[in-house]
Amino acid sequence: MSDSLSSNTAQSQWYVYLLCCADNTYYAGVTTNCERRVRQHNGLIKGGARYTQARRPVRIVWQEPCDDRSSACKREAQLKKLTRAQKSALIKLQNTIQPA
Repeated sequence: MSDSLSSNTAQSQWYVYLLCCADNTYYAGVTTNCERRVRQHNGLIKGGARYTQARRPVRIVWQEPCDDRSSACKREAQLKKLTRAQKSALIKLQNTIQPA
């Protein structure tokens, strides 16, 4: 790996996100590019998860920046343990905090 590539990778912003699928289920994941990842999940470009293939279209309903991939994956694991009601409350909280 070249020095420029490793330094770019080290500086990438990671996100943990929740999608709402067409069947009203939630899907949690991590990425460095939320827009691209949603396009992948919706089948517009290669690379979506098997879970979302039968539940399209999906839309991103929540995202949180993380310092690195490790912290994003840890946060994703925490999200997956939440109940649906807890995930809905998290989404609602973020939507009330963000400016219109």
